Amino acid sequence: MKTRISREQVQDDFINKVAEISGENFFNCYQCGNCSAGCPSVDEMDLLPSQVVRYLQLGLADEVKNCRSMWVCAACTMCHARCPKGVDISRIMDALRMLNLREPKAAARVDVTDFTPEYLERAPQIAMISGYRKFLPL
Repeated sequence: MKTRISREQVQDDFINKVAEISGENFFNCYQCGNCSAGCPSVDEMDLLPSQVVRYLQLGLADEVKNCRSMWVCAACTMCHARCPKGVDISRIMDALRMLNLREPKAAARVDVTDFTPEYLERAPQIAMISGYRKFLPL
């Protein structure tokens, strides 16, 4: 399947809003993969951190809006520490969560009590701590 990318698609309102809220220029990313290699939550993500950035670069807003990765991100900033270009993907993930929660449906809220004991046993502690911060009612 071929995907055509247009300037209008890359300069989509949603993509611009992610850049504005996060304060990050995700076009600096050259896809080295260091962010994904160091991410403690990557095993639970449907899109790797580097893929989220690539999709934003390509203007694939729907794929990013519907990914689970933004909710799994522990906001530990390991991605930023490892990035040779200084792109802080945790800030991008925060912006994605904010925009998602601003949607009228806001069905993406996660209840920590829904996690299985097995998941809680192996989940990074930082994910639980930052999860409470991320999922507080607006």
